[in-house]
Amino acid sequence: MPDTKGTTDTIDTPGFDFDVIIVGGGPVGMLLASELRIGRAKAVVLEKLTERTPHSKAFGLHARSLESLDRRGLADRFREGARSWNNGHFAGLDVWVDFSLLDSAHNYALLSEQTRTERLLEERAEEFGCTIRRGHEVTAVRQDEDGAEVDVSGPDGPYTLRARYVVGTDGGRSLVRRSAGIAFPGTGGRVTARLADVVLADRENAPMGMERTERGLLFCVPLDDTYHRVATFDYEQGKETGSELGFEEFKDSVRAIWGDDMGASEPRWLSWFTDSACQAETYRAGRILLAGDAAHTHFPVGGQGVNLGLQDALNLGWKLCADINGWAGEGLLDTYDAERQEPARQVLANTRAQIALMNPDPYVTQLRELFQDLMRKDQVNHHIAEMLSGVRVRYDLPGPAHRLLGDFARDLRLETEEGPRTLPKFLRRGNFVLLDLAGRPEIAEEYAKWAAPLDWAGRVRHVVATCEDEPELAGALIRPDGYVAWAADRDASPAEIAEGLRTAIETWAGITDPTRAVFS
Repeated sequence: MPDTKGTTDTIDTPGFDFDVIIVGGGPVGMLLASELRIGRAKAVVLEKLTERTPHSKAFGLHARSLESLDRRGLADRFREGARSWNNGHFAGLDVWVDFSLLDSAHNYALLSEQTRTERLLEERAEEFGCTIRRGHEVTAVRQDEDGAEVDVSGPDGPYTLRARYVVGTDGGRSLVRRSAGIAFPGTGGRVTARLADVVLADRENAPMGMERTERGLLFCVPLDDTYHRVATFDYEQGKETGSELGFEEFKDSVRAIWGDDMGASEPRWLSWFTDSACQAETYRAGRILLAGDAAHTHFPVGGQGVNLGLQDALNLGWKLCADINGWAGEGLLDTYDAERQEPARQVLANTRAQIALMNPDPYVTQLRELFQDLMRKDQVNHHIAEMLSGVRVRYDLPGPAHRLLGDFARDLRLETEEGPRTLPKFLRRGNFVLLDLAGRPEIAEEYAKWAAPLDWAGRVRHVVATCEDEPELAGALIRPDGYVAWAADRDASPAEIAEGLRTAIETWAGITDPTRAVFS
């Protein structure tokens, strides 16, 4: 059972039904609901489907997602009964991406189909007492200066809800995004993927992974002891938008690309998609925000989509809570868009690069061979592994320059008065962590100075410890999403530590003097 201490109360919401309305009950929406509940915000998830869909294109969690889940006490729950692997592919090249090269406690990928990920996150949200309404379809969204409203078609008829904010986690065709008038520019589809979960006649001799042919690519992996996920990437034969994929059409595509249909039978799911890639011009328009596929869509290669969306939720959740609870500095909520745009741009760029490398054109073959030679070098392979797993993400944050500023805080091993601990355990409640690693009085003094006026008791956890993993580090302020908001080494002067920490406190954890606001 996760630590839910401090999450049983919600703030008063006069004039509103909820603080936040989340439209869309996929993994991103469910994680966001939990994050809001941790921060004492009152949220509701509205999902038009009455039950979770048993099928999904996404079926992997990467290192950064697992690191983040560990900081909420969920990593063990996700690992239980799930397979993991140390290798992945980039553009179906013969040289595997080696995730074991990652500097992470989770240097692997975890097989967790999206429906399983969604279930585990929904269970977490329910444990926290989140309001989840399935079979409730949002039909309209509108906003004013003070809040936003949604019209809902529910099992008992239509109704309207009002909240301080509405967050769209409702997928690539997002009604929330369209209602807010947010543009969604990008590139159209030129490659058609046809996908099915099927039984193969000779599963023992089935191809494994990605196979490139003169016509396109075949993707084939076992899902369990019976079914395989088989997909074709066709660079020639497109498909009309809005049409359904039939099983015969799928088998025709497999035969065209692979030579035979591998005796595929008993399809339990059929789907198709293209390599179109789009990104919202902004993730916020007034009282309306976007996360997950509502904010960015791309070809699902490399298993990056759901991981990108989960990081959106973790970045947004605590900032919304800060605003709702009244301690957010001016412009804090706008940093969500500023910080999350670039990671999505990078994912869209690398998926487009993979599509180009997978092209069956003979001229591309030489480029693939060159790229494979490069990937045999650990430095290049490490770079690709960091990119696919999300661990290369680093935010451009204000404050004194430091090697850790804006980076994700590692799983530091800490020696405390209570005994050995690791950093993730101190982030379980969605709080800030102030690491005091050198016994510098300036850190304790600044903490004491701000703790009372800013009511830090439930917001920032002051941890006094020693740390062999970072022997030069004097202190650091870790945000609820795990990123370093301030850090200083032992050779920093008392004035540098005091001023740097004070600015970080005001910027991220609560402002009492608006004239000192960093964001404007």
